[in-house]
Amino acid sequence: MSSATPRAIAPSRRRHTTRLLAASAVLPLLIGSLGACGYGSKKTDDKPKVAAKGKKLDGLDDVKVGYFANVTHATPMVDRQEGLIQKELGGTKVKPFIFNAGPSEIEALNAKSIDIGWIGPSPAINGYTKSGGQNLKIISGSTSGGVSLVVNPDKIKSVDDLKGKTIATPQKGNTQDVALLNYLAEKGYKVDPQTGKGDVNVLRQDNKEIPTTLKTGGIDGAWVPEPTASKIVSQGGKELLDEKKLWKDGKFVITNMIVSKQFLKEHPKVVEAVLRGSVKTNAWIKSHPDKAAQDINASLKQITGSDLPPNVLDPAFKNIDVTNDPLASTLHDEAQHAVKAGLLEKPVLKDIYDLTLLNKVLKAQGEPTVDSAGLGSK
Repeated sequence: MSSATPRAIAPSRRRHTTRLLAASAVLPLLIGSLGACGYGSKKTDDKPKVAAKGKKLDGLDDVKVGYFANVTHATPMVDRQEGLIQKELGGTKVKPFIFNAGPSEIEALNAKSIDIGWIGPSPAINGYTKSGGQNLKIISGSTSGGVSLVVNPDKIKSVDDLKGKTIATPQKGNTQDVALLNYLAEKGYKVDPQTGKGDVNVLRQDNKEIPTTLKTGGIDGAWVPEPTASKIVSQGGKELLDEKKLWKDGKFVITNMIVSKQFLKEHPKVVEAVLRGSVKTNAWIKSHPDKAAQDINASLKQITGSDLPPNVLDPAFKNIDVTNDPLASTLHDEAQHAVKAGLLEKPVLKDIYDLTLLNKVLKAQGEPTVDSAGLGSK
């Protein structure tokens, strides 16, 4: 996939966009002017591996998709190289936008700067709740696992050593932030969810900056996704906890696929094609794990300008599981964790899922269908 620039923004919309960005806590990946990239998305100029070819679905020129340059977003990162989604879309071009945090991706979805996105559960829950269920639907799972609490082993040897220490997360209210705050509360530590101050200090910092901050002593540990966790370990850090150990059967959703509710209603054929390509990509990843890891590294190189050494890439990739199943029951639990952490008051989860098209695709490909755990259409 190649990244693209959103369509020109009208003056009135540009003013509204500026207000949204001013309210956002996430700006690190904003590159150039608002009209050039928007909402913290990152523009890259590499050419697509598979070109749009053939009939346009629903008459659309393109479909705008968002995701992160993370190993936990393996499906779109691999597809960036293999182009299975583009093949399903025919002449409708995939236009990717890269984000570094979920809230900015939700803003882009709300502003119609993207149509479909891969995103963590907490931003999806927050976005759905704040809109009263009007802005998005979760339409598929993508990955499970791939999150760890990694620490400076000279300062932290056990959970009992966390008091008085500073632990980083990628962003206030993001999936890892919620997980850390919930974990600390369960261990009896008190932390103000808004300021991050308390028995354990929580510092919200961009993923790409966290390894350096830990190495220079600015923080004592971090609750982070891959490949950041494995990078920290490669620099002498220690994994204190793999989040899988906190979940039944070691499975919990870390990345979902979401779609604008309006886009789903108006362009179901396009959404179905993207889902079909996603399911095929996940199957390809499972049957070609070594090449899939190489594809992720190639995408990281294109997006960030650097790839990962084997001692980071290999453990990071092995720590995630691609899945079409959204693991809906774990999303419910993560919403309750956000409430417990003090970051969400009354989560709206009713009808957050619409798995109708996914199950249609799975059935057609002879795969088992998945369930919404009572939180939407099966």
